[in-house]
Amino acid sequence: MEKLNYEVLKKSGYDGYILESAPEKVMQFGEGNFLRAFVDYWFDVSNERVGWNGKCVLVQPIAPGLATLINEQEGLYTLYLRGRENGEKVDRKRVISCVSRCLNPYESADFDSMMELARSKDLEYIVSNTTEAGIVYDPACQLADRPASSFPGKLTQVLLERFNAGGTGLVILSCELIDNNGKELLRCVNQYIDQWGLSEDFRKYVNEDCTFCSTLVDRIVPGRIRDPEEVARLEQEHGYADPLLDVGEVFGVWNIEGPAWLEEKLPFKAAGLNCPVVPDVTPYKKRKVRILNGAHTGFVLGAYLAGFDIVRDCMQDETVLGFMNKMLYDEVIPTLPLDKKNLTDFAAAVQDRFNNPFVNHELMSISLNSTSKWRARDLPSLQEYVAEKGELPRCLVTSFAAYMAFFSNDIQELTDKGLVCRRAKGNEYTVSDDRFVLEFYYDHRNDDAETLTHAVMTDERMWGMDLTAIPGFEAAAAEALKKIRSEGALKAYADCL
Repeated sequence: MEKLNYEVLKKSGYDGYILESAPEKVMQFGEGNFLRAFVDYWFDVSNERVGWNGKCVLVQPIAPGLATLINEQEGLYTLYLRGRENGEKVDRKRVISCVSRCLNPYESADFDSMMELARSKDLEYIVSNTTEAGIVYDPACQLADRPASSFPGKLTQVLLERFNAGGTGLVILSCELIDNNGKELLRCVNQYIDQWGLSEDFRKYVNEDCTFCSTLVDRIVPGRIRDPEEVARLEQEHGYADPLLDVGEVFGVWNIEGPAWLEEKLPFKAAGLNCPVVPDVTPYKKRKVRILNGAHTGFVLGAYLAGFDIVRDCMQDETVLGFMNKMLYDEVIPTLPLDKKNLTDFAAAVQDRFNNPFVNHELMSISLNSTSKWRARDLPSLQEYVAEKGELPRCLVTSFAAYMAFFSNDIQELTDKGLVCRRAKGNEYTVSDDRFVLEFYYDHRNDDAETLTHAVMTDERMWGMDLTAIPGFEAAAAEALKKIRSEGALKAYADCL
């Protein structure tokens, strides 16, 4: 089977949208599955819907990467967006054609090509996703390096090349999963300006002419299909081989923090895409953490004790689904600062995302480090609900009880791998968390519900506070824990409805 390129695609009979040539408007640091299923998808759809007429040049942040393969396929790759949308199953194929080439700047010729692109009058945007560890200042980087090893070092080199050529300011869209990613990236660039003794005019160009945007990305990208039988079937359907084939969920939102004029400059609003420019992404991050992540942490531990193994099956159960929705709509959403319709629409999409027929998301994988997750994702909702309503949120209280039950259910032993427990279904499971948490639960393995609840709530290493200070929380959680231990988590969830 021939590998995908423009000629092979034409022979395959593909009749979808394709843009073969256009000005290179984006320099993108990162060529992995996520950016290709997320950022490049948005630009590709913008080409089709509003004639944005732009191409993206991908740059490998580190030496090993996909440049050779991407260039062999002339930038083309197949993207599948799979999941549920408005309750309906979606399996949508698109050949992405907005990528022109990929550079490996650790090769001399490609480093020169990166600098040539930096000088280009067509260039408008720099996009990055270099992992959480990518936005870091490394003082070992030198201006003369070809290239600087850190991503902020490379970016400083690129911006200096553009400044020296008289180029206009660029918009930098940072997608790394850290708080204030754009601000942190700018801070690192300013450190290199100091270290390398660069001019004040260049500093002004970076800080005033260029626009560094913090962004919040939200799309689950499983990436490549690993089942060889499905790969072979798709190759027959496509009429070509595509080792760059990518898979993402159908849901996607890209919140971009920036000035008002940026929403009109970017092609996304005109293309009807879910990429709003907002003055502050903080409320949207809170929405994601409290609703999407908080829902996961809020129901999966009890659901696992009740016998469920994957998220999708939980969404098929009336009790677990009802518990999750009551927690979100009645207890979490009222504490959040955004417009209520915005929040309820996001929560409705969460149900579709969790019910994805293409993803077997295991509850045990979500259970990793549940103590810190419950503290960050669910405890703030409980505290704010109590502060605003003057009463306890019943589902969140039961969720905390389920957390304690998961960590203390028929404890067998403590091993190097974690705390071995057994659920009613009969199988053993290994709890993974900070070592002090696992040792705590092992030491308290014979506690009754009241004793364990008091010990857990007063351990400030876990929560950063004494949770017994929340009026009524200790007694309510202990009562819910007793119910889970005696009647099962599903009955405790049902009693909340």
